[in-house]
Amino acid sequence: QVQLQESGPGLVKPSQTLSLTCTVSGGSITTSYYYWSWIRQPPGKGLEWMGAIAYEGSNYYSPSLKSRTSISRDTSKNQFSLQLSSVTPEDTAVYYCAREGVFWVLGRSYRYLEVWGQGTQVTVSS
Repeated sequence: QVQLQESGPGLVKPSQTLSLTCTVSGGSITTSYYYWSWIRQPPGKGLEWMGAIAYEGSNYYSPSLKSRTSISRDTSKNQFSLQLSSVTPEDTAVYYCAREGVFWVLGRSYRYLEVWGQGTQVTVSS
């Protein structure tokens, strides 16, 4: 059974870079055809998908965050990481890592969020 666990600082100063790591157990991040994602939820708002790294290492980012977001991985540790640069108080949120599964219908692929970490609160404040 795959489990995900987020880790990283709970407080980040404005203009700095937010860095979080997701440690995966019970399955490899290189297993086809899974995608490994970051999602966040600001207080009082809905969930926002930030981006993902695929089993073979390719990246996908939300257009609204692409200029500030980087997702990388360390296959030797079975971890993937998020970096969000130039943060402001609006980046305060609970950050989740998750695994996306894939299914095909009539030759077209669709992804869905199937396993989540418990989430970690990150506050941006001076």
